[in-house]
Amino acid sequence: MQEKLFEITEVRPIELFGVNDGKLKLIRQYFPKLKFVTRDNVIKVSGEPDVIDYFEKKLDLMIRHISRYNTLSEGNIESLLLQKEEGSNSLEDGDVIVHGQGGLQVKARTPNQRKLVRASIENDMVFALGPAGTGKTYTAVALAVRALKNKEVRRIILTRPAVEAGENLGFLPGDMRDKLDPYLQPLYDALRDMIPAEKLAEHFENGVIQIAPLAFMRGRTLDKAFVILDEAQNCTFSQLKMFLTRMGSSAKFIITGDATQVDLPRNQTSGLLKSVEKLKNIEGIEMIYLDQHDVIRHKLVKKIITALEE
Repeated sequence: MQEKLFEITEVRPIELFGVNDGKLKLIRQYFPKLKFVTRDNVIKVSGEPDVIDYFEKKLDLMIRHISRYNTLSEGNIESLLLQKEEGSNSLEDGDVIVHGQGGLQVKARTPNQRKLVRASIENDMVFALGPAGTGKTYTAVALAVRALKNKEVRRIILTRPAVEAGENLGFLPGDMRDKLDPYLQPLYDALRDMIPAEKLAEHFENGVIQIAPLAFMRGRTLDKAFVILDEAQNCTFSQLKMFLTRMGSSAKFIITGDATQVDLPRNQTSGLLKSVEKLKNIEGIEMIYLDQHDVIRHKLVKKIITALEE
């Protein structure tokens, strides 16, 4: 006879055990030779070592299911406990990247968005270039959330040049997150679609999801992280060089930008296109170009982009 403690930290215990341990009662039916005792977020299991090991594998499957789909029904429990092998981590649900709030399926909806997904899987650094509304930032955030849920990275780091404040954020009220909120709102909006509010707040509190102004990235080594630099057209060449060389040995980088919407002062030149030109032939770096055909906002946005580019 053996005893083993399992601490549930990645999801809320009620999501796994159910109200009044309703789901746990179902789980117990599949492990009649084990004895279960729960307290707060800890479950103590007693029984034969091989049965406990088997239970541990199934417990991990159920926790990962909650992390990925934000739900665990009794039908899900039965399916997971009866299946012989764990499913693949690939994009098995068609073009679904991640399952978000309220059953939302975040998908790559266009050919170029699918290219971006594939490029991120196959490369550690990807540049996603295209006009507003093409889904480059939203897709990048979905890929980052997916990597975090699948335990491919330990944290997500979001950064964006705060051009309007000249990267000097000290005069703005509040803490660093308050100062950056206006500039990072598109990233927050995407995160709120994909991660439950309580879990998202917890990730911010624990540093699992971090925000940082580009100017504060200097000197850091970003490892075991999925890092997104948004609005990269508002970076100078030296800023981009600084950022790109922060990459640790186990990191994923996505750099998004729209070369037609540069907000830098007139005496500064965007370094995005220059960087792309110099890096385009390096193995492990891929450039994805999105256009008006990838626009998934209001139908007028596509017409506006087409008209302004003529």
